[in-house]
Amino acid sequence: MTIASDVKQCFAQLKGIEADLSSLALRTQANESKRTLHETMMIVHEISADLKKRIGEVEREESQYKGF
Repeated sequence: MTIASDVKQCFAQLKGIEADLSSLALRTQANESKRTLHETMMIVHEISADLKKRIGEVEREESQYKGF
């Protein structure tokens, strides 16, 4: 497995975690828990956005990794 595919797999996993956190926040009754889950989801979203930018950089630098 190449570094590029590892990074893309990590990105996909982060998007899944983000979706899971969002779902939990919507289903949770406790306000503090809701807030914590939402804040954590937003942090994961920022990380995945940064990683998506890095994937774009890798694809520009190494054309064989295009296909995102």
